[in-house]
Amino acid sequence: MKQLPLGDISLETFLRDYWQKKPLLIRNAIANFEPIISADELAGLACEEEVESRLIIQESADNHWAMKHGPLLDEDFANLPESHWTLLVQAVDHWHPQAQALLQQFDFIPQWRIDDLMVSYASQGGGVGPHYDNYDVFLLQATGSREWQYGGLYDEHSPRQENSELMLLADWTAEQTVTLNPGDLLYIPPKVGHCGTAISDDCTTYSIGFRAPSHADILHNFSDFVAQDLSTELRYQDPELAIQKHSACINPQAVDQIKQILKQYIETPGAIEQWFGCYMTEHKYAQQQQELYLDNSVDEIIEAMQQAEQICKIPGTRLAFQHTDTDQSDAMLLFVNGMCCQITRQQQAFVIQLTESDSVLATDLAEQPERLKLLANLIKIGAYEIN
Repeated sequence: MKQLPLGDISLETFLRDYWQKKPLLIRNAIANFEPIISADELAGLACEEEVESRLIIQESADNHWAMKHGPLLDEDFANLPESHWTLLVQAVDHWHPQAQALLQQFDFIPQWRIDDLMVSYASQGGGVGPHYDNYDVFLLQATGSREWQYGGLYDEHSPRQENSELMLLADWTAEQTVTLNPGDLLYIPPKVGHCGTAISDDCTTYSIGFRAPSHADILHNFSDFVAQDLSTELRYQDPELAIQKHSACINPQAVDQIKQILKQYIETPGAIEQWFGCYMTEHKYAQQQQELYLDNSVDEIIEAMQQAEQICKIPGTRLAFQHTDTDQSDAMLLFVNGMCCQITRQQQAFVIQLTESDSVLATDLAEQPERLKLLANLIKIGAYEIN
């Protein structure tokens, strides 16, 4: 059985008593934890054009926070003060293979909910100030020590500090204070105020964040999904129009007609299921997807696979599947980076294997034409690569 990073807390207890309810501190959650990326490697990533990064410096004299977005330059690091600065790099799991393995330790939460692994490196006194997030986060201490203060629930109406891009809380008092050392883990639910401050140099913290789309985003995205295939010939109609006393009045019958139009698309069998799977597996940075084998035929890709050692999931690829019938045996949909495909009965066990591992040995594909064809198509769309 896989060891969960929850200490003495069972998964059932964590989900029942803590998940989205209250913070939890877990000492030595990952015993003998070894960092997966060095400070120099992290700084190198922050200088790359396609990597999302921020450099935050606290000017302690007036409690002013300055933030610069990446890509950063060598001189940005050369001109850093001795203390009170933090480097943040998003989606390290897209660029570092070991980061993907770390995220797998948190797949006791559905993996389609995981957003990314953010890594922060801070000097003494560095941090990003008191704030809250609209999503769950696990804070894993990798190197050095960090003091965390947390407590209280906040929202969009909570006062913010003026003259700051960081949306820092203005009126905030910590309810608890703890110090995290390497291997310690702190879970913070959505909207709980928290503030982390490095109390050593070489302070590195890993933030495992989870996707939590807003209701506005859900409605926008679903309506776009439905509308993309609708003919413009489909129009509002009122063949039973009756005489009205006031021409400007929108009567209940008109509103009911609109309700029926909306209802028919929401209740279309399979529509929400397919949309949700596509939506929750969209690539975090769709513009970075590389379709290296787009111009190759499936047969050409299969031939290359048969000569390889293994086929690996490209970092950042998101997979999920969904059973589409009640007995969970006959029909399955596979979602890959926002796309959807129907899976045959013969492929279903292999699909589950793909979602639970980052690579497939070529020897496991021998005499498996269904698997070869499926993987070839996943390679073609840029989800997997041949090694």
